[in-house]
Amino acid sequence: MPIFKRVRSRRPGDQDMSETARPQRRLRILLIDENPTARAVVARRLSHLNYDVALAENGFVAVNLLVTRPADIILIDMGLTMLPAIATMKKIRAANLSASACFVMLTGRLDSQSTVEALEAGADDHVVKPFDFDVLDARLRHLCLRAETLGTLTRHNAELDARIARRAVELGETRETLRELQADRARLVSSIQALHDEVERLSAQQG
Repeated sequence: MPIFKRVRSRRPGDQDMSETARPQRRLRILLIDENPTARAVVARRLSHLNYDVALAENGFVAVNLLVTRPADIILIDMGLTMLPAIATMKKIRAANLSASACFVMLTGRLDSQSTVEALEAGADDHVVKPFDFDVLDARLRHLCLRAETLGTLTRHNAELDARIARRAVELGETRETLRELQADRARLVSSIQALHDEVERLSAQQG
């Protein structure tokens, strides 16, 4: 089965717009595929699209590779046999490797049930072979942008929660300080009143 479609050549203007739209940092991709020809072809095409591509022939190699080389996107072929695709994804996530990475499953046209299982297991997207690399490029960059936006919102929410917690502590301390001041004032008023009463008593005795 072919793994990519032939696409029209880009006009110079199209290429310039594409280059302008791409982020400065090259997105890191890990491709996990047991087929060496498929790995070579996909890696070459993605490299031409300005991705930083690493290759793994199975899930075990991928896990070891991710220890030292995190990825923004992890492409997993659904035809993996040594360690099945879904098991590979779960193993990577369980090891907390590339926590913010997007998982994209590469499936055949007859893999609809596997695709459903993969998405239900937590895959972010799937791409059906043969695929158009320009379309794949757009989908991958959209996924990364969405993940980055979600990550930013998550960080902002965490910062807001921390600020609220600090404010609650400060407010609690302020209230405690106020209660202590009120108690001190009450004790002072009581002492002044007692002193006043004692002065009145002594004055009455002298009179």
